[in-house]
Amino acid sequence: MAAQDISFVDTDTLRIGYEEHGAEYDFAVILLHGFPYDVRSFDGVHPLLSEAGYRVLLPYLRGYGPTRFLDPDAPRMAQQSALAQDLIDFADALGIERFAVAGFDWGNRAANIAAILRPDRVSAIVAMGGYSVQNTLEPGGPAPALLESRLWYQWYFNTERGVRGLRENRHGIIRLLWDTWSPGWTYSDADYAASAPSFDYPDFVDIVIHSYRHRHGNAPGEDRFAEIERLLAGRPQVTVPAIVLRPAESGFGPPSPNPAGDRARFTQLIDRQIVEGAGHDLPAHRPDAVAQALLRLLESP
Repeated sequence: MAAQDISFVDTDTLRIGYEEHGAEYDFAVILLHGFPYDVRSFDGVHPLLSEAGYRVLLPYLRGYGPTRFLDPDAPRMAQQSALAQDLIDFADALGIERFAVAGFDWGNRAANIAAILRPDRVSAIVAMGGYSVQNTLEPGGPAPALLESRLWYQWYFNTERGVRGLRENRHGIIRLLWDTWSPGWTYSDADYAASAPSFDYPDFVDIVIHSYRHRHGNAPGEDRFAEIERLLAGRPQVTVPAIVLRPAESGFGPPSPNPAGDRARFTQLIDRQIVEGAGHDLPAHRPDAVAQALLRLLESP
């Protein structure tokens, strides 16, 4: 979008850049991107929602695009509870009392946690990828070899070589992740160019590195989130109405056909769908599935 189409709102910590569609007085739906993507993943989703009469907000997560820390000296941290707090703070700054949310990757984690902490604020959630809350107090042990290999970037970012690599070769790394995480999808150079500027901003590398180090116990978190991380370590249930969407063609491997795990984590699970034709970047590949899930939740009695 053109620069004039980006709005800004200040929280206590951030100046959040966001894009908006629909009328200000309509019920709000917040769409959250993940790593390493930006709001362009939802370009096919927001028109379907705004045309149905909803206000659609697409914030850039901390470290991405035009979103900035207000304090230039603040440590660039991005633990899971900070991302969820950013979502609540964003809604507060816009005067939005209740909202629906959909997210994938980091955005899904923020949405899960916000729904756990503030079910009075989150009316419904579309969780692309299911339940993604992490136990950061006791990180898990090694996974099977195939999964460990698919998570190579996380181990890379936990080394100093990985920090330098992300600084010097970020676009090569990100484009590789796009392609390998969505093996059934072909991204054009134009697709990547539309999002690439969001990864060139000053805080991006520090935010990514902290996120992947904190979750593995290799970087401290913010003191203000210590109690929340203790709560999240127990992996509490999401109690608001939810639909889980899992991509059928994820580069992390096919989703389980058994819905039992999602039913256990989401106490008001309305539906669970394995979405054909979608890789990890699910909203970009199947915007119809995301919009339909949200409308189903929003329009149910």
